[in-house]
Amino acid sequence: MSDTPIEDLALLSDCHSAALVSRTGSVEWWCVPRFDSPSVFGRLLDDSAGHFSLHVSDAERIDRVYDEGSLTLVTRVHTADGECELTDALAMAEGVRGHDLGIGSPHRLLRRVRCTTGSVSLEIQYSPRFEYGMTVPLMKRTESGILARGGPASLVLSTGVPLEIDGGDATGNVVLEAGDEAAFAVEYGSSWDAPPGTVDPTRITSMLEDTSEAWRSWGRDHQRYMGPYAEFVGLSGRILQALTYRPTGAMIAAPTTSLPETVGGSRNWDYRYAWVRDASFTLDALWVAACPDEEQDFFRFLTTAASSVHVRRRLQIMFGIGGERDLSERTLPWLAGWRGSSPVRVGNGAWSQVQNDVYGELLAVAHRLQDQLGEMDEAESRFFATLADVAAEVWREPDQGIWEMRGEPRHHLYSKLMCWVALDRAAEMAEILGVPERVPDWSAAKTEVRDVILSRGWNDDVGAFTQSFDSETLDASALVIPIVGFLPGTDPRVLQTIEAIERDLTDDSGLVFRYRGDDGLEGEDGMFLLCTFWLAEAHALAGHPDKAREVFERALACANDLGLMSEEIDPHTGAAIGNFPQAFSHMGLVNAAWAIGQAEEKGGSITPLAIRRPTGGR
Repeated sequence: MSDTPIEDLALLSDCHSAALVSRTGSVEWWCVPRFDSPSVFGRLLDDSAGHFSLHVSDAERIDRVYDEGSLTLVTRVHTADGECELTDALAMAEGVRGHDLGIGSPHRLLRRVRCTTGSVSLEIQYSPRFEYGMTVPLMKRTESGILARGGPASLVLSTGVPLEIDGGDATGNVVLEAGDEAAFAVEYGSSWDAPPGTVDPTRITSMLEDTSEAWRSWGRDHQRYMGPYAEFVGLSGRILQALTYRPTGAMIAAPTTSLPETVGGSRNWDYRYAWVRDASFTLDALWVAACPDEEQDFFRFLTTAASSVHVRRRLQIMFGIGGERDLSERTLPWLAGWRGSSPVRVGNGAWSQVQNDVYGELLAVAHRLQDQLGEMDEAESRFFATLADVAAEVWREPDQGIWEMRGEPRHHLYSKLMCWVALDRAAEMAEILGVPERVPDWSAAKTEVRDVILSRGWNDDVGAFTQSFDSETLDASALVIPIVGFLPGTDPRVLQTIEAIERDLTDDSGLVFRYRGDDGLEGEDGMFLLCTFWLAEAHALAGHPDKAREVFERALACANDLGLMSEEIDPHTGAAIGNFPQAFSHMGLVNAAWAIGQAEEKGGSITPLAIRRPTGGR
């Protein structure tokens, strides 16, 4: 049973796949060649599922940083006898720079240990386990490394360090003196093709440097934000890029599956997919922390994947990173799960849920990018116009809501709100869509949705907008009301909702729960970092930047030593829980930081980021 703290993990990415490395130098998770591929190292979910450990004996202190402006991880280990640096990265194709980041990535893990002072003792354990630990590979020595092959996959480990093979493991020990280094490269291939070529260990240092420069060049070309919390916004921009599948532009919610919302519980989901729900928040964050190229790539992915589904049969809420629609969920019973949190799931059953918010999310993205996308063709225009028509019909129907509740459908306020967004944005785009005659119908439906939200979504007894119509349950998603421009941040009902959420949906730490109430699942929910950033953004939109900073910094304090953020925080221990690192948390950080900057610069009520047309700088 794995017990590595989630906050002890570091992210590596080549914009095709992701690896997670522990503070003690173990690669605990690597799914390759895609984010959603079966793992080759999966000890994060079970001790038997494989890892690659470079462990320095008798460590007294461990410090970690990302090499400046990159996602190359540098771990400095201090012992009584010496110090060393462990440098890790998923390699980019050599020479790739700027917007080409991720093109041609070789599916290669690079690792180097360099002794800087004194001497250190290094223990090496290389234990690949394919298909989420189901397959123990056959290992044999090659000219300069070790070939592991089993089932559909093969890995070649290149190193100059002598290792002993015992079944599916290779181990060794080496003492490094000041100036010595040990270098390793692991490259993925198919069992049915020729094995990957070996890597000259003397070239690994130059490959690491090239990968760092690839990330830095992307940042120089893409990142211009100069407002509050610029360091954290810049890092979050790199994290969002790291979670983007370069071949299609899809952005995953997180690179892991089944890291639980409740330790030891069953709220364990696979987040290695692209959600339509995330789209509008993602596009806002990419505009602030990256550039229009990434916005357009993600938009094209979503519209290509979504438009292939007949929208009158419901727009699907999520897709695979290649545009796949069938994400059927299954369990992996041979894995114990992180800290015994079972079942471990792959696929996500929510793909077939009804969530009526998705129409607003897609139309919000189209509205935001309309000036950059150029003239839409007839099929695109018809697709977006149909989305608005469907939103005008389905807003009256119950659904599962933004949080994908697995109980009975309800009339969720957030879903109604996003149907209002769909109709509002479509009406503004009607000329571009070539359907100006639809404006009266869309405007009438928009007014009807608005009136019902204000009458049935607002609860006088609670003094707030609530989770669903005629409900007394608070839900942090009501904070999105000013964020999407439904009401100004200074509206008394918005201010009362903010006050109610701060009073009844926070704990002593000041972090925000999504809701408190029955959601059809066993166990409890943690404190949600995205919702805490929404609260900060709502305060900024209300013209209270000092209060916004206070809330923002509570959430920021939950980042780990590298600045990575989980989905939730355990209310009992304060530890990170949920899939990691979580794109939603980093999106929330970026968007709240921008709003704080605008509130401090302009004062009073400001225009929400979600309804700005990005024609200028950031």
